[in-house]
Amino acid sequence: MKVLKFGGTSVGTAQRIRNLAEIIPANEPIIVVLSAMSGTTNSLITIADEAKKGNSERAMDLAKELEAKYYNTSNELFFTNLYKKRGEEFINDMFSKIFRDIRRGFNGNVYNETLAAGELLSTGLFHQYLTEQKRSAAYISALEYMKTNDDQEPDYNFISDNIDRILDDYIGTKIFVTQGFICRNNQGEVDNLGRGGSDYSAAIIGNVVDAKEVQIWTDIDGIHNNDPRFVNETSPIRELSFDEAAELAYFGAKILHPSTIYPCSRKGIPVILKNTLQPSDPGTIISHHYNPSGVKAIAAKDGITAIKIRSSRMLMAHGFLKRIFQIFDEYTTAVDMITTSEVAVSLTIDNRKNLDKILDELSVFSSVEVDEDQTIICIVGDFVADKNGYAGRIFNTLKNIPVRMISYGGSNHNISILVSSNHKIDTLRALHQVVNENNLIEA
Repeated sequence: MKVLKFGGTSVGTAQRIRNLAEIIPANEPIIVVLSAMSGTTNSLITIADEAKKGNSERAMDLAKELEAKYYNTSNELFFTNLYKKRGEEFINDMFSKIFRDIRRGFNGNVYNETLAAGELLSTGLFHQYLTEQKRSAAYISALEYMKTNDDQEPDYNFISDNIDRILDDYIGTKIFVTQGFICRNNQGEVDNLGRGGSDYSAAIIGNVVDAKEVQIWTDIDGIHNNDPRFVNETSPIRELSFDEAAELAYFGAKILHPSTIYPCSRKGIPVILKNTLQPSDPGTIISHHYNPSGVKAIAAKDGITAIKIRSSRMLMAHGFLKRIFQIFDEYTTAVDMITTSEVAVSLTIDNRKNLDKILDELSVFSSVEVDEDQTIICIVGDFVADKNGYAGRIFNTLKNIPVRMISYGGSNHNISILVSSNHKIDTLRALHQVVNENNLIEA
């Protein structure tokens, strides 16, 4: 069994949906996990927000625009009048519920139910297309097996038991079509795994079915060694270890959801990143295999807030760190980077929701300084005791960049630096020299 996940751009038009069908193997068992068509989730969020604010007329107009887009896609997708009609009826049923919810007002869990419509639409249309093409395929709803527990983490036992039960109902079927992103919470309500959660869905499914591999299909040929939006002449990385990929995903590599790696690494299931526009390209293979080959890639994470906490006693008293982290734990706020000195601690967060409350509690026993609009630059490579001197070359490259913090030594695969966001692009471009030097050495 293989799990193939296709993102929003891969199902963004009728022609891309047809191309997707050509990619799927016909002679081996496959679970196909789909995102919503590109732009759909954003549209549904706007519709839901307007409806929740009481702007029902505006929400209705936006919903009708989105419905028209799907009618056009359906009409272009199908070849026969029979399936054109079935596609139209399916879309009508989906949007009729949205229209009813807008008229009634958004009560209870209607908001999340509306957001789930994107994945339900893409999978429904794709399954109908496969059926029209006389390919044996089963439609399975993620809402019947994908569930989170009290801690909003995947309930693996529930997921495994239910997906096995569903798959057993389709003996001999090769293709299974299901949704990414959407799930039910511990109360049984429709919920989701967050932005980019379709990758996470595919990894969870791969884990519970003991998949041979999980393929993540997007519109780019694997993870690049720098951000191609800001840096020229980047290139795809053909091979990464689970640890290296996890670092890059967490610190800003947009092609991969940060939670995707863990479910697959637990069982040693390779994750392969592929390009639907160039299906023959090998992409990036992520596995347990580790190739120690210097500086491999750079990623950036924006929206960071830096907090400097100075002890009011001017000495790093016993219990000082514990007291600090108890406050962040109380407000469920994760810390990305941390550095310490004799009298101060500097750390970063990417969630400002409870920042004011955190600062109030910290100020009881320390003085606090806050720097906003910061960016963490993550450099991934082989930094085992700096055996090749790469750290020195990195720091030398940054001699003209004002660096706020450095995290080095906490991982064999990562050096992280914090800079003001207005220095982000200059930093990425400067560090790319080290990546290029490494490529020349490796070549």
